[in-house]
Amino acid sequence: MKIMTALFNPTDAVERATLLKEAGASGVFTFEGPHDVFSPLVLASAVEGLDIMSNVAIAFPRNPVQLAHQANDLQLLSEGRFILGLGTQVRAQIEKRYGAEFDRPVERMKEMVGALRAIFATWNAGERLDFRGEYYRHTLMTPTFVPGPNPYGPPPIYLGALGPRLTRATAEVADGLLVMPFGTKRFLHETTLPAVRAGLAAAGRGEQDFEVVPEIIVSVATGAGSEASGPTVTGRGDDHASTRMLLAFYGSTPAYRPVLDAHGWGDLQPELNAMSKQGRWQEMARLIDDEMLHTIAACGSPKEVAAHIRDRVDGVSDRICLYQPGPIEVHALAEIVDALGGSR
Repeated sequence: MKIMTALFNPTDAVERATLLKEAGASGVFTFEGPHDVFSPLVLASAVEGLDIMSNVAIAFPRNPVQLAHQANDLQLLSEGRFILGLGTQVRAQIEKRYGAEFDRPVERMKEMVGALRAIFATWNAGERLDFRGEYYRHTLMTPTFVPGPNPYGPPPIYLGALGPRLTRATAEVADGLLVMPFGTKRFLHETTLPAVRAGLAAAGRGEQDFEVVPEIIVSVATGAGSEASGPTVTGRGDDHASTRMLLAFYGSTPAYRPVLDAHGWGDLQPELNAMSKQGRWQEMARLIDDEMLHTIAACGSPKEVAAHIRDRVDGVSDRICLYQPGPIEVHALAEIVDALGGSR
């Protein structure tokens, strides 16, 4: 199994990526947090044999040509080991934080992928750039701005998705799906995978043409003792307090309610949302009980974490992404890799 995990900071990207590779990670990814999503990947590309991926770069505030240049350069630097992962984010973040447009996100994202493919075709095959869409229009690419054919080919494009419409669209137009980390085994098998199959069928594609990459929230208990998966109390002494906070943050967002609905927890979403607007973050975390914690996140010792992961993704994918509230301890990652049968 290929196991990818997160880089958090550009200042130690090379050192951290090297340690993660030595622990058994097959790749590293970044996300749109407090730092730029691409900068750490530029540095990590120097680590031989390590896959690198944006997971995810927020698409709509960016222009396809800008994205294409960044992705093409990372594909060059990594010698063909880069995956361009894109995501929509949610309306409030796009409109209020980025000041960009969010209307019709599924159609806009499909068009973004089409524009990127047109640009890559111009650079790699010499095709005339003539992309005319509803949201993006690219009809000029003079030689000064053409990097020329990439010896490793254009980078694959993966999309992060949760809802069935965007998941289906992803299977129609992209090279892979990045399953959002706020999820469960039930939601993956009952909602996500049927939408993938429908999208592939609509596009006349086979499963061999598409990769599903589950991302799973991981919370390794301090000391990794056998009691880690037993009853806990949120607050002092709770090894998973930061994970409960993360789940409360995700759960407060209306877009993630379908995951809660799948388990009969949907009524919690508006309650968390109201509390988030009041800044009651610590109280929100206390509403994430142990059943919810252990259903959504892989918690406990490295072996318990690995068992949760294997149960969730068996038969679905041979690549996973481990997402943590903070950097995972290298020794814990090594134990997870060993328990999953990864290579080191």
